[in-house]
Amino acid sequence: MAVLSPQRVALPGNPARLLYALDLIGVAVFAASGALAGIAAQLDLLGILVLASITAVGGGTLRDVLLGAHPIFWIQDPGPLYTVIAATAATLVWVHFLPIPLHALLSADALGLALFAISGAQVAEKAGCRPLVIVLMGTLSGAGGGVVRDVLSAKVPLIFRQDIYASAAIAGIVVYLLLRAAKASTGVAFAAGFVTVAATRLAAIALDLRLPVFSLPP
Repeated sequence: MAVLSPQRVALPGNPARLLYALDLIGVAVFAASGALAGIAAQLDLLGILVLASITAVGGGTLRDVLLGAHPIFWIQDPGPLYTVIAATAATLVWVHFLPIPLHALLSADALGLALFAISGAQVAEKAGCRPLVIVLMGTLSGAGGGVVRDVLSAKVPLIFRQDIYASAAIAGIVVYLLLRAAKASTGVAFAAGFVTVAATRLAAIALDLRLPVFSLPP
């Protein structure tokens, strides 16, 4: 996914730094999920680190490239890269001694998805993009890294399966844009969009909700 430096977050003062800290936590969670995918695929240490990095910062990198934002966020601020390395090392140590906390990881992933999706939408909004492009860029920021991770792990990407994942991001971004169009403050719109994404994803996990599958008649 993606992280935002304090200078690029559209919130003034201390909230921006808090959001940046939460972004780094999200990066750590996504890096851990990428590292776990690399371990499951029996990759070597370099392969695990590459997969963790792609999962954590891949979506935001693609977003910045498509929007022509330079320098790329992790070149401007290497904090996310240090976070990826630390999270990967911690994951390797953890799985060697303790069972993987899958439920906690899924819940943290839902919060990271919410944070990155709305943050990515803000980046596109500040770039002057139209609403549909904002939705696409925000969704890419939240789910893009996971898509690349799944492709490299020889899996069907999560957003192409029945799981309510990218659709949760889309719902939250739409709420954010509707509130912004209604002249709501950035903070209120951000909070509402974040809660919508997180609540939708967490409900899908808790209740095992899935999107319908359409198949051709025999």
